[in-house]
Amino acid sequence: MPDHDLVIRNGLVADGLGGEPFVADVAIDGNRIAHVGAVTGKGAEEIDAAGMLVAPGFVDVHTHYDGQVAWDNRLTPSSFNGETTAILGNCGVGFAPVRPDARDALLELMEGVEDIPGAVLRAGLGWQWESFEDYLTFLGSREYDMDIAAMIPHAALRTYVMGERAWAHEAASEADIAEMRSLVMKAVREGAIGFSTSRSTNHRSVNGKVTPTLKACEAELTAIAMAIAEAGGGVFEFASSTDHTAKKADFAMFRRIAEASGIPVTFAMAQMNSEPDDWRTILDYAADAQAHGINIVPQFPVRPVGAIISVEGSTNPFRHSPAYLAALAEPLPLDQRVARLRDESLRSQVLAETMPHADGPVIGRFGAFELLFPQSGPIEYEPAREASIGSIAKRENRHPLEVLYDAMHFGHEGQLIYFPTLNYSNYNLDHVVEMLRSPHTVPGLGDGGAHVGIIADASFPTSLLLRWSKPCNPDGFDLGWIIKRHTADCARLFGLDDRGVLTPGKKADVNIIDLDRLGLEAPEIVRDLPDGGRRLLQRTTGYVATIVSGKVVSRNGEQTGKLAGRVITGLSN
Repeated sequence: MPDHDLVIRNGLVADGLGGEPFVADVAIDGNRIAHVGAVTGKGAEEIDAAGMLVAPGFVDVHTHYDGQVAWDNRLTPSSFNGETTAILGNCGVGFAPVRPDARDALLELMEGVEDIPGAVLRAGLGWQWESFEDYLTFLGSREYDMDIAAMIPHAALRTYVMGERAWAHEAASEADIAEMRSLVMKAVREGAIGFSTSRSTNHRSVNGKVTPTLKACEAELTAIAMAIAEAGGGVFEFASSTDHTAKKADFAMFRRIAEASGIPVTFAMAQMNSEPDDWRTILDYAADAQAHGINIVPQFPVRPVGAIISVEGSTNPFRHSPAYLAALAEPLPLDQRVARLRDESLRSQVLAETMPHADGPVIGRFGAFELLFPQSGPIEYEPAREASIGSIAKRENRHPLEVLYDAMHFGHEGQLIYFPTLNYSNYNLDHVVEMLRSPHTVPGLGDGGAHVGIIADASFPTSLLLRWSKPCNPDGFDLGWIIKRHTADCARLFGLDDRGVLTPGKKADVNIIDLDRLGLEAPEIVRDLPDGGRRLLQRTTGYVATIVSGKVVSRNGEQTGKLAGRVITGLSN
């Protein structure tokens, strides 16, 4: 008879506690770590991890798999990156609670805010729930390749209670607030891990309606936070305004809410091109709050947040040209479509139709030609400024749109253009060093499941190792400390104290990683969503095995067929 269900032998163990990694065995019984050290007993299954990193599974605090969990058991691309726990329901958007007549409104908001096509959501959701508890029950009936936990989205809650008044941004009445408070308390007691809201005017439905949470008053938000605290605790996540003055007011309000309720408050922090030093003010703000015992924790991206521009993707500045749209509408394979777009007469027509808008709102954010970088393989996440479309255009004395068109269509088929929209204002990642070093932050914002035709940032955990750990980068940080940042630190923020470390009694979520082979492949368009929907998918190399609850769910990037992930319905599951 074997002594253990699984034994991982001779690996370099980074246990999530932050110390120096050490060579050891890891024994697993059931879904728990049994022993870390020299294991003399035999395992029913054994893995030789000599020369490889053995670490806890990554905990992703910012995803949008709210739709994908309804139709998919495998939460790719996050699970390609060693993630074993994902938090859903961020930014105030989600699908429960919901009345039947409000389904379309929530779906259209998710499509507008998170770029998940409406046709995909309509085909895939199923809507087998109304209350948030029903939603958790539905999730609990399914199996996944990682654990998931869900926050209550404010847009859904406010719509459920106030109907159209919420979308008209009316103030909640005392009765409205009392009902929201009651619903939140019940949901948290049933397993919701927190609550999220948005104050951003950028968060609009596909029809242009601004999120119904935009003007929710402090009394409403405080009542919800107090309900979370009274029900047993959870996290309050918010997406702040992008306006500097409004952002300051938001932070002051949420500090008061955090102080009154005693629950953690978390939000996104990244370098913005419009205010490249504003992140430092935010970090100082969080540090001061924590110094006063108020748990406010910014989430930051470990590399630039990047849009991927491509012929097949949903982000493409030439889609404003009728001739270009007509060419895309032709039912051709990608190679033939690209060949068609190389036709000189079509090229001239598309450029002529696009040029009048080059400096206007039609091109919009694509006017930042100095931040558009052609790619010829795996994405270069720290490109030199002189490699940008704008710099190339200056050197060649051509219009940037010409250079962009040629880069997209005359390189290899499906040429990608990388556009770091956040976190790269100064063409370096020096600021990320400070964000990462700060004891007041956690890594986040990978947005797995969202912006499916625009970004491929769910690979942040892999980038964390590649860019910021000493084994992969001599200028990086100690490996044990880097592992702690995306495991124990993230788990602790959400009260998930049963995971994030490899010590006896803790949950057996484990990654075995070959750091010499660790890498990111180029994103590609795949059509594997409901209704034939497309998305960007980025694969990884170097993940020898990912283990969830003691079961090996993937080996060398391929699924084993085991689905050990479940919905978390309490703070110690």
